[in-house]
Amino acid sequence: MKYKDWLNEWLTNYVVTTAKPKTIQRYTDIVQRHVIPKLGDCELSELTLIILQRFVTYLMQNGNLKNKTGLAASTVNVIITVVQSSLKTAANVGLLTNYCADGIKRPKAELKNVTCFTLPEQKKIAEFILTNNKYKLYGIVIDFFTGLRIGELLALNWADVDFKNLTLSVTKTCYDTKNGRATNAPKTVSSKRTIPISKQLIPILKSLRRNNCSQYVVADKQGKPVSVRSYQRSFELLLKRLNIPHKGFHSIRHTFATRALETGMDVKTLSEILGHKNATVTLNRYVHSLMEHKAEMMNRIGKLLN
Repeated sequence: MKYKDWLNEWLTNYVVTTAKPKTIQRYTDIVQRHVIPKLGDCELSELTLIILQRFVTYLMQNGNLKNKTGLAASTVNVIITVVQSSLKTAANVGLLTNYCADGIKRPKAELKNVTCFTLPEQKKIAEFILTNNKYKLYGIVIDFFTGLRIGELLALNWADVDFKNLTLSVTKTCYDTKNGRATNAPKTVSSKRTIPISKQLIPILKSLRRNNCSQYVVADKQGKPVSVRSYQRSFELLLKRLNIPHKGFHSIRHTFATRALETGMDVKTLSEILGHKNATVTLNRYVHSLMEHKAEMMNRIGKLLN
């Protein structure tokens, strides 16, 4: 059996029954864009470990379809997961007798440098949005003080905001598909969480609520939910208008985490608010910010020498 024929059957009869829609779409894209063009014509029995490892090497060196450069290690690892899962299922149903994909050597993913906004930049953004009553963009201000992922932010309903107990519940996330916006449960158990809202943010949320006819916290003028790409684009245009160097929307989350460490929040608390799997993830991601905070604390102690 050709691997491409099995991949199509695997996607149709196995992945679709167990995975979330977002995962199904991602796996389908990976299969069509990366796996089938290079491995699809191979018989299942021909997929030896050396062939699979050569495929990984190709991805690392030339796998980017746009410019023929290498793919990021994190992307390659997702592709490896797809290959392993498909071949393991083939082995389980008796189509493959020499399953060896677990022996693939995975590339080590390097942590990306965390980029965040300076405090003056953060204040400039917030002041412009609030002063000019840019209600659609109020979500940006909310994000600076909650650290939500963009999908979590755009999926928020007013029912998720508890004004009495000053809490915000993250119970879902959204993402863009070819057929429009889709909503799903958070990707991990730790992503589903309830976080406190600062008292200073409450008046902003109440003002937005009075001027928002939608069930969603972030909505357009017609009260309709906003797509992820559309909101990212709005953010890009805002930065350009304010003459602030471009940074991705996720930098708002990094900014929240950095400010939290600067004000002395402990890593365990920050980890839970961000919805990380554990505090180690937070430590690894924000080690530089944490080191700067530690240095400042040490300098305060050092002043005792004076």
